[in-house]
Amino acid sequence: RKPNCNSSGSACYDPRFIGGDGILFYFHGKSNKHFSLVSDTSLQINGRFIGHRPAGQTWDSTWIQALGILFNSHSISLEATKAATWNSEVDHLKFSYNGEELVVPEGALSSWYSPEKEVKVERVANKNSVIVTLKDTAEIMVNVVPVIKEDDRVHHYKVPSDDCFAHLEVQFRFFNLSPNVDGVLGRTYRPDFENPAKPGVAMPVVGGEDKYRTTSLLSLDCSTCLFSPETGSNEETTSQTEILTLDCTRGASAGYGIVCKK
Repeated sequence: RKPNCNSSGSACYDPRFIGGDGILFYFHGKSNKHFSLVSDTSLQINGRFIGHRPAGQTWDSTWIQALGILFNSHSISLEATKAATWNSEVDHLKFSYNGEELVVPEGALSSWYSPEKEVKVERVANKNSVIVTLKDTAEIMVNVVPVIKEDDRVHHYKVPSDDCFAHLEVQFRFFNLSPNVDGVLGRTYRPDFENPAKPGVAMPVVGGEDKYRTTSLLSLDCSTCLFSPETGSNEETTSQTEILTLDCTRGASAGYGIVCKK
């Protein structure tokens, strides 16, 4: 029940996305900036990128450090806390709900529900792994990891000694997106989307930093942001999103009215 970084709806590594269309692409963004990952009329998910630019490199090496979620009239954030060195015995997750710090007790299967039961945060390991469920809208699997020495060696990140760049591995499942959904990842769920990532390229990078940048983790000021808390629900939805994200590995309760057969 942790993110599958090789499946659709995932955002992992530096950062590498796999869209709703199943196509892999990279989006570097910029360090210490925020970007709209998914934007729809009743859902907004922003990401805060961290990283640095090694000497001689023309772009920032970045990772997703935090998610800011606007859902109906609520706001949720979760972030990986900074650490000089990684310790798996320490919980590196920090949460907030409607602007207030949220404490989710450590321990597998420990859960928190919002008062209206619209939001659920469930730990799937003692530390550093959770699933955030937005009622009838999305399921977000999150895992906190560091940049390991082998990745640093292979990719020449030149990670500084005082920061292991603890970041998020994420996988999204959506159930109620509109055909006009936007965002770095969200646009790949449109029925008519044509991915600009070049096929056959080892590291297909797509741009759009200016279109998707927001001023903060929970702001809506990007030029392509669609979120409207007054709307409450999407007038038009596409069933394609559910088809692309069905998961029959979780038994009979895998979906909304879906029965999986061998």
